[in-house]
Amino acid sequence: MNVSDSTPAMNNLMGSEADSQRTLYPYVTGTSVVGIKYKDGILLAADMGGSYGSTLRYKTVERLKSVGKHSIIGASGEISDFQEIMRNLDDLILYDNMWDDGNSFGPKEVHNYLTRMMYNRRNKFNPLWNSLVLGGVKNGQKYLGTVSMIGVHYEDNHVATGFGNHLARPLLRDEWHENLTFEEGVKLLEKCMRVLLYRDRSAVNKLQIAKITEEGVTISQPYALKTFWGFSAFKNPTAGAEGSW
Repeated sequence: MNVSDSTPAMNNLMGSEADSQRTLYPYVTGTSVVGIKYKDGILLAADMGGSYGSTLRYKTVERLKSVGKHSIIGASGEISDFQEIMRNLDDLILYDNMWDDGNSFGPKEVHNYLTRMMYNRRNKFNPLWNSLVLGGVKNGQKYLGTVSMIGVHYEDNHVATGFGNHLARPLLRDEWHENLTFEEGVKLLEKCMRVLLYRDRSAVNKLQIAKITEEGVTISQPYALKTFWGFSAFKNPTAGAEGSW
C-alpha cells in the first residue's frame, strides 16, 4: 500500500482524536463548600460565585442540589463538570425510580457511586474537575462524605472543600458537637463562610444553606452576611512585615 492509499485512514484517525474533547483546565469554577451534621440532619453551605480565572464573573451560580429523596450535593470546581455529574445522577435516580419497588438510593449509595465515577474518570486521564460534598438522611441515619477529583473519599461529622479545608475545618473542630440545633448549625456555617469571604478572593457575599432531614430537602434563598472590614490587619496587611515595601 502506497502513501496515497493510507491518507484517508490517517485523516480518519486524526479526526477522531481531534473530536475528542475533555476538560484540560477548569474555566468557570466555584469555591468552598462546607457541610456539617446537626441534631436532626445535615446542613450544607456554599456561596454563589463563579470565577472565570481570577475574575469573579458570575454571582448567581447554584452549587447545592438535591439528589433523589434522601441526599443533597455541593460542588467546588468546574461548573460545567458539575452539570455533567448532575446529568449522570439524574439518570441514576430515574433508573432507580423506574423499578418502582418501594426502595430508593440513600446517601451512602450515591456517595459510593460518585467515588467510582470520579476514580474511573481519573483513570482515563479525563477527570471531572470537582470536589464534592454529599450528605443525606435515610431511615434515621445521617450521612456526610466528600470525594475529590481523583476519587479520594471519606465520611466525617463535618467536611469542607477548597479553602474551607484550611480555614473552616479548624473552626468546626473547635465548635462542632453532635447535639447542634438547626439555629446553632446555621450560625456555625455562617461563621465559616464569613471567614472564607474575608480570606478567599474567589468567595462572594451571596450564599445558600441547604438542609436535609427525614422530612426532605430545603435550600434557602440566597442572602448576604453582615461583614466588618475595619480591622487594622485589613487596612495595612503588611505592617511590621520584614522586607516589605
